[in-house]
Amino acid sequence: MVSKRLGRGEGGRRKFLAVIDETPECGRAAAYAARRAKASGGAVVFLYVIDGADFQQWLGVGDIMRAEAMEEAETRMARVTDEVREAVGIEPETLVREGKTVAEIRGLIEADREIAILVLAASDAAEGPGPLVSAVAGSGSAFPVPVTIVPATLTDEDIESLC
Repeated sequence: MVSKRLGRGEGGRRKFLAVIDETPECGRAAAYAARRAKASGGAVVFLYVIDGADFQQWLGVGDIMRAEAMEEAETRMARVTDEVREAVGIEPETLVREGKTVAEIRGLIEADREIAILVLAASDAAEGPGPLVSAVAGSGSAFPVPVTIVPATLTDEDIESLC
C-alpha cells in the first residue's frame, strides 16, 4: 500500500519519474517526463538503479565492481540530464540506488509522496517492450501510481506535440 500522494492542494508539486539505464529508449522516457513536468509546472526525477546482486558473487572485487557501476551510472545520468537541461530547460532531480529496479522504483515512490506518474519507454525491438516495461506490467499487484509508456519511435517533435 503506497501512501497518499501529496498533491498541489497540500503544497506539493507533481513529479514525473523516469528510469535511466543503458537502453536506447530510456532517453525517450526522460524527454517525455521532462516536457510533461515543464508543461504542468511540475518536476522530473531521474532514477538509475544498479543491480547490487552482481557484487555479491565476487567478495574480493565487489567494491571495485560497485565503484565502476556507480561511475557508469553517474556518467549515463549526467549525459541524459545534460540533454534534458539543454532541450527542455528543466533541472531534473537525480538519484542512483542499488537493488532490484522494480523494488527501488516502488521504494522511491513510497518515500517521495510528490511522485505522481512513472514514465517508461517501450523498446521497438522485435523481442518485446523491454525488461522494465515487462516487469512493471507483469508485477503481481497494481502499480502505486499511473504508468505512462512512451513508444521508443517517438521523435522530439512528436513528444513536444503530445506534452
